[in-house]
Amino acid sequence: MSMTMVEKIGSLQDYDLYRQLTWEGSLEDYLNLVRERPEITRNAYQRIYDMIIRYGTEEYTDSKKKLVCYNFFKDEIEDGKDAVYGLDIPLMRLVNVFHAAARGYGPEKRIILLHGPVGSAKSTIVRLLKKGLEHYSRTPDGALYTYDWVNLECIGMSGPESQHFASPMHEEPLRLIPWEWRERALRELGVGNDRFRVHVEGDLNPACRFIFGQLMEHYRGDWAKVIKHARVRRLLLSERDRVGIGTFQPKDEKNQDSTALSGDINYRKIAVYGSDSDPRAFNFDGEFNIANRGIVEFIEVLKLDVAFLYDLLGATQEHKIKPKKFAQTDIDEVIIGHTNEAEYNKLLNNEYMEALRDRTIKIDLPYITKVSEEVRIYGKDFGREKIRGRHIAPHTLEVAAMWAVLTRLEDPKKHNLQLVQKLKLYDGKVLPGYTQDTVKELRKETTREGMDGISPRYVQDKISNALVSDAGQGTINPFMVLNELEKGLRHHSLVTSEEQRKRYSECIGMVKGEYEDIVKNEVQRAISADEDAIQKLAANYIDSVKAFTIKEKVKDRFTGRDVEPDERLMRSVEEKIEIPDNRKEDFRREIMNFIGALAVEGKKFEWHTNERLRRALELKLFEDQKDSIKLQTLVSNVIDKETQEKIEIIKARMIKYFGYNEVSARDVLDYVASIYARGDVR
Repeated sequence: MSMTMVEKIGSLQDYDLYRQLTWEGSLEDYLNLVRERPEITRNAYQRIYDMIIRYGTEEYTDSKKKLVCYNFFKDEIEDGKDAVYGLDIPLMRLVNVFHAAARGYGPEKRIILLHGPVGSAKSTIVRLLKKGLEHYSRTPDGALYTYDWVNLECIGMSGPESQHFASPMHEEPLRLIPWEWRERALRELGVGNDRFRVHVEGDLNPACRFIFGQLMEHYRGDWAKVIKHARVRRLLLSERDRVGIGTFQPKDEKNQDSTALSGDINYRKIAVYGSDSDPRAFNFDGEFNIANRGIVEFIEVLKLDVAFLYDLLGATQEHKIKPKKFAQTDIDEVIIGHTNEAEYNKLLNNEYMEALRDRTIKIDLPYITKVSEEVRIYGKDFGREKIRGRHIAPHTLEVAAMWAVLTRLEDPKKHNLQLVQKLKLYDGKVLPGYTQDTVKELRKETTREGMDGISPRYVQDKISNALVSDAGQGTINPFMVLNELEKGLRHHSLVTSEEQRKRYSECIGMVKGEYEDIVKNEVQRAISADEDAIQKLAANYIDSVKAFTIKEKVKDRFTGRDVEPDERLMRSVEEKIEIPDNRKEDFRREIMNFIGALAVEGKKFEWHTNERLRRALELKLFEDQKDSIKLQTLVSNVIDKETQEKIEIIKARMIKYFGYNEVSARDVLDYVASIYARGDVR
């Protein structure tokens, strides 16, 4: 008998997982769990640090500095939807804060403030942390627990709450052990191990403390009987359900007060419990209350009214909040906020905010200054699967990223560098005469690099405009995007001066020049992509270099006689990458050493293995073959059949090797042909 559609959907459910996530038991059962896995009692900072580390790390060296990339920020949970790129150093600082706080070294008593220009991934990082905690709480490693009160008729409660009264701040069940003998009890029970020591601070929230007191009175101080009314259950953090994850956004000062943070009286329940000072008649639903055991995000935290400041300072320094009419209440949560530069400058100039400044750990999040990382941001939004029916020509996202990064860089003060060269060095490119030490010096001499410039959002908007335009026959190319970027500068709300607009326009010109070099190079490679011809040229060159280096002769492939190494051939290749005559011997030895090093590693040398040699061979072959193609004829109306066939071969290579489609390959060939037609063949 076939299954109904509802049954098919139901069959997808994982019942074992459901049972794990809805586990409940007595305090005795929970103590057994704690004995097996003491880490389930971790505080919020310990849990968030373990969550990040759980995804692993990757180490690499940049400008001689050892850096760590935390895989958590690649957003493996949602396949990179909120992945953060190019901010490894700020993220290292953030994780170090979590690490120190997890060990109780002091940062747990501070507000973590993410500070940077608009669009620098501040909100994305917090969103990732919140999403990560939700997911982590559903895994065995991230399991945490809370408790409910049950069967409370004995202390005069009635209605549904007498059967089931959930801890309104979903506290750690071990808080049910009175703090006076909590440490001793845990020590004598033998919970904890060498890796993790169970240590639980804080007291019950006012409502649970009231019920606990009533039960103690009813059972004449017999704690063991009181605890039979407590049921421990698995706690799942959820932003949507407002459990363990809170978000606070400043609104109109007239319509918002501090009860939004610490809860308010439930006037309907006053009729049930008879007094507004009965904690059961209080809604513990402020952001600090519901975020207990997890994280609370303050959006634009520095826009908070001063009235909220005192609650924030107490929550930060003392880990306590003061609900209306009740004693201070313990909380256990990570407090993280974010703000832009204008608001932060206001904080610096406001003497009333001195206490807040003193309790803040600021993490600067600048714009990305590496083109390859900026490209990944746009690739995330404009990948092939997201733009079906449209083709993005090669280098389109790259030139957009180059322009965005150029607007963020400060002009080099020394080293005789142009801004575009600095851009390449930052992106790990090798330029003759410059080293990693140069990059370190360049970074040190800047004052605000990465804090000004164009945000990724603006570039994303302009790429979107290009994608929906009718031009391009379903294809967008770099010039379409660059034109959109330049046009938009006239109306960009964050471009506030003519000088700034002029500088950004000049950056467009720099990028166009770089793109011109890139496509000329690709067309040259497509023309010289005759595999047999280039391998033959490479073999002849290497034979001559080998003979030259060890001072031997070469066997002529046709006559079989020993002849001198072909100096003319070697120089014709080397000159293509500007190797001067007085450096030719060094270059040839360098090539032979490179081949020898590969042989030691058991690897075979191929003509394209060495980047400089590959470029030299391609340029040499292009030089030999370009006259037979006559690219200039592309811009004329009459092309003979033989030339047309050769052009079709080049176009096919552009499509096969470089990712073009029919339209974009033709556009690039037309563009490069126009360059050659005007005599620009550098």
